[in-house]
Amino acid sequence: MTLVDALDPVRIGIVSISDRASGGVYEDKGLPALREWLQQALHNPLVFEARLIPDEQALISQTLIDLVDAGCSLVLTTGGTGPAIRDVTPEATLAVADKEMPGFGEQMRMESLKFTPNAILSRNLAAVVDRTLVICLPGKPKGAVECLSFVVQAIPHCVEVLQEVPTSC
Repeated sequence: MTLVDALDPVRIGIVSISDRASGGVYEDKGLPALREWLQQALHNPLVFEARLIPDEQALISQTLIDLVDAGCSLVLTTGGTGPAIRDVTPEATLAVADKEMPGFGEQMRMESLKFTPNAILSRNLAAVVDRTLVICLPGKPKGAVECLSFVVQAIPHCVEVLQEVPTSC
């Protein structure tokens, strides 16, 4: 699958949000899983901007803004989408979003429910920050790549539309 027709390099932000992994308690597996999946699924040359950060709402919001400012046309987060008190990725994302794209979260939950009843607890979502698509995925690497696979067909068109330069009438 290509994100743009000419196979131009695509800058993708990938953010793993975990207090314990960012604190060195255990090795982060979310960033490698996303990177590997994207390299297999997309045909464009990819440039990754990777971040490993704790579950801090202000830091998550700032990281998203920084990745948008760095020229990422797509940002994927993994972690912080459950019901726990420290799970604040959706709130941090919506705090800087221009609009929510509810179909992405709906599709991820609907497909995930086929595998686990706990999918109903997920608060996965997608939003537009400036001209960048941000998709918030589950924290478990398997769940993150599965959810990404449920929505990947819509990503190239969405990114393309967001990157278009408006023309005057």
